[in-house]
Amino acid sequence: MAPQLDAYFKEVDSMSDHFIERLRKAVAIPSVSAEDERRPEVVKMGKWLAAELKSLGAHVELRELGKQPHKEHLDLPPVVVARYGNDTKKRTILVYGHYDVQPALMEDGWATEPFELTVDNKGRMYGRGSTDDKGPVLGWLNAIEAHQKAGVEFPVNLLMCFEGMEEYGSEGLDDFIKAEAKKFFKDADAVCISDNYWLGTEKPCLTYGLRGCSYYSIEISGPGQDLHSGVFGGTAQEPMTDLVRVMSSLVDTDGKIQIAGIDDLVAPLTDDEQALYGDIAFTMDNLYESLGSTTGIYPDKERTLMGRWRYPSLSLHGIEGAFSAPGAKTVIPAKVIGKFSIRTVPNMEIDAVNELVYKHVNAAFKALGSKNTCKCFLQHAGKWWVASPKHWNFTAAGKAVERVWGVKPDLTREGGSIPVTLTFEQATGKNVLLLPMGSSTDAAHSINEKLDRRNYIEGIKLLGAYLHYVAEEPMSEA
Repeated sequence: MAPQLDAYFKEVDSMSDHFIERLRKAVAIPSVSAEDERRPEVVKMGKWLAAELKSLGAHVELRELGKQPHKEHLDLPPVVVARYGNDTKKRTILVYGHYDVQPALMEDGWATEPFELTVDNKGRMYGRGSTDDKGPVLGWLNAIEAHQKAGVEFPVNLLMCFEGMEEYGSEGLDDFIKAEAKKFFKDADAVCISDNYWLGTEKPCLTYGLRGCSYYSIEISGPGQDLHSGVFGGTAQEPMTDLVRVMSSLVDTDGKIQIAGIDDLVAPLTDDEQALYGDIAFTMDNLYESLGSTTGIYPDKERTLMGRWRYPSLSLHGIEGAFSAPGAKTVIPAKVIGKFSIRTVPNMEIDAVNELVYKHVNAAFKALGSKNTCKCFLQHAGKWWVASPKHWNFTAAGKAVERVWGVKPDLTREGGSIPVTLTFEQATGKNVLLLPMGSSTDAAHSINEKLDRRNYIEGIKLLGAYLHYVAEEPMSEA
């Protein structure tokens, strides 16, 4: 039976100005985790969030994580954990978000003050953190308050985990989640994360997969110091020449990875999975608009989306030690470090990928016959994640999207990584759902970040509706 949500929806509409004001207060706190001098503001934001939750009747704890690795003069911001409801007859849903934000300065090119929420005549609410991730985090608080004011019983027990270091690598969070999986989070039946975006601007989506990322360096060195190309050009084997040739062997112009054995690690495409792509609201013009050009690799939607989501890609990122400033400098670098990454997908295991990468780089360098030395190493790696969109957590969310937005959601994966997704899945053993609030044009991490008023208010309705549907959805583990 469909939940009775009309009173809740009506209350969200009537409280919309209040909810926007709450977001305004949150955006005004410049909780930039990457800047040492802003660490007190990050802590202030965590305490503000805790106070808001307490005012709604939640049980709240501020959990300290200790000193920041490699910056021991800084304390890590606290994790805000909270519980709203403790009814053993109800299901328990664990939600995650983050209250820190990316750096932002007017001189970066912002049209408005980044830490002042500015709403234009099209309902676009500009401000750092508006969509990433303060708007979605406050969506859960707003859902609680709207239920209270509407006199509608809250359908689940809600567990919340809000961190303050997501934009700086989530330092300390993995160990915290693993430690609390059988403690504070022990009765969670499913997990929901709202920290991603629609594929476009008009159709909501549910996200069931993310690519992983393995980031590598290739270091080639020879001379004991940088050399003058006029004096030594033609007499010394140059590390830069070797590096360019090795890096060019990794991938071709059409993005095809040239490392032998990589394709064999990729899970084959099933008919069921392929069928999910046809109805997705995406056109090649959407891609060209995002690129600012028509330089896409594939001519069709399905292969483009698969290239972004379900197949691996290799990208060359830069060269450390080479001359990169404007102008001309006739230097032969003594040592250069090339950087590249592979976005990994099921069933590519990190160790297996490393082995193939090292084998390829060593063979490519050996084929040059150079007297220089070469070493390749992994800088960091995060694993891919994929869930079943047929799980009851997803089917409940799908019904909620239809109720609020009047359309079936697209079932999407994403090309990027949200490592905490896999951490929650592995630590709790529960299904994880990515339920976005914002749209593809929100410019998270960029200048003029915004969240549309419509997405915020309807998103609050969606988060509440999801909790009602997930409270009664038959527990199919498909």
